[in-house]
Formats: sequence, structure tokens, C-alpha cells
Amino acid sequence: MTGTPETRTVVVTDPPRADPERVATLAGYGVATVHEALGRTGYLGPGIRPTHHGYRLGGTAVTVLCRPGDNLMIHAAVEQCSPGDVLVVTTTSPSTDGAFGELFATALQRRGVRGLLTTGGVRDIADLHAMDFPVFSGAVSAQGTVKATPGSVNVPVVVGGQIVRPGDAVLGDDDGTMVVPRPEVEHALRAAQARVDKEEASRAAFREGELGLDRYGLRQTLADLGVRYVSAEEYGL
Repeated sequence: MTGTPETRTVVVTDPPRADPERVATLAGYGVATVHEALGRTGYLGPGIRPTHHGYRLGGTAVTVLCRPGDNLMIHAAVEQCSPGDVLVVTTTSPSTDGAFGELFATALQRRGVRGLLTTGGVRDIADLHAMDFPVFSGAVSAQGTVKATPGSVNVPVVVGGQIVRPGDAVLGDDDGTMVVPRPEVEHALRAAQARVDKEEASRAAFREGELGLDRYGLRQTLADLGVRYVSAEEYGL
């Protein structure tokens, strides 16, 4: 995000947050379902992956903007975290340095934080897994960082081309990560349930032998696109 030097080096305290329990309920639907239900919006890209499979993340964003190779502002952000939050960390230019590890996770767990999402690097992977602290990161790296340059906490940041604002819902699982703007959480819950209901009806139909070609009206789509059915003999096999 852009702004004057003063707006790029601030710690914003107590921003409004989505209801953390509603966000946790939303996370239960899974990233792929919520992403599709919202018209394929909010996905944070394939570059951010869980350090271990099986994690499911859902919480309200506390955002952190750091300089590359510097984790000073993560220290400042810990104080701003509340139960149900997810720490969202990015840098002013790409960085894979291991800016986050087990000590940060210990402090965040004490404050009820549900996990970390970062475009950068993390380390102490075995310890983080043993702590059952969900981490979604752009890299794993033993390379350390310094604590020397200012950044910001709880300002809008850009992750994977999406704007993440403090208090937004952040979701993650084995399929990836996404953001749901705070005002859209209730709509997302309704849309996700509607998609689950629709998929369950399709699942039941497929168990009875119905084909997707017929259920979704795709035979006409194929015809409209010029796809023809021919026998093997006609095709020359």
C-alpha cells in the first residue's frame, strides 16, 4: 500500500474485527468451498502453503508490513493480537528470510492467536508442528533477520494480489488460503452453506449413477462448442 512515510510506519490499535467465532464457522466449510461460493474471489495464490498438511486456519487478521530481512514489526504486532486473530505478515519487497519461528509462536499462542499467514519465510518447523500452531508461508528458511527498520501494524496490505485489511477473515487449509472482507462474512456463511447443500444433492445423484454431463446440462454445451461424437471406425481407429 502507498502513503506518506508517517502512514507507512504506524501501529494501529484495536481495529474493528469480524466475529471470531463466525469466522471459525466459515473456516469449517473449507477454502475451496468458500472461494467458489463467493464467485472465485479472495484467493491468496498458490505460493502460500501450509508447513504441514491437515491444518485448518480461520481467524481475524492482524496485519504486519515489514522490511525485507527484518522482523521488528512482528514483535510490535504481538501486543496487538487478541484471541481469535491470525497474524498476516508481508514485506515491502519479496523476502524469503526466516522471520518467524517457535518463540513468536509461543507468544502468540499465549494470546489466543490461531495461526500465521506470511508471504515470507519461517523456521523451527518441527517445533511449530509439535506446538500444533498452524503456519502458512511462502518459504521455509533458516536465514535469520534483524530488528532495525520500521514498518506498520494493522494497515491494509497486499497478499497474492488481494487486499487484506485488519479485522478481515483469513482462512487456510490444504487447498490454500483466502481472505473474506469483514463486512462479507455473514454473506459468505450463507453462500457457503448453499454451495454445500447443492454439492450434496449432486453427490447423491452421482451415487445413483447420474452423469455430470446430464446434471449440469453439458451435452448442449459440448454441442454448442462444436464437439461431435463419432464412432471409433469413423475416427479411423
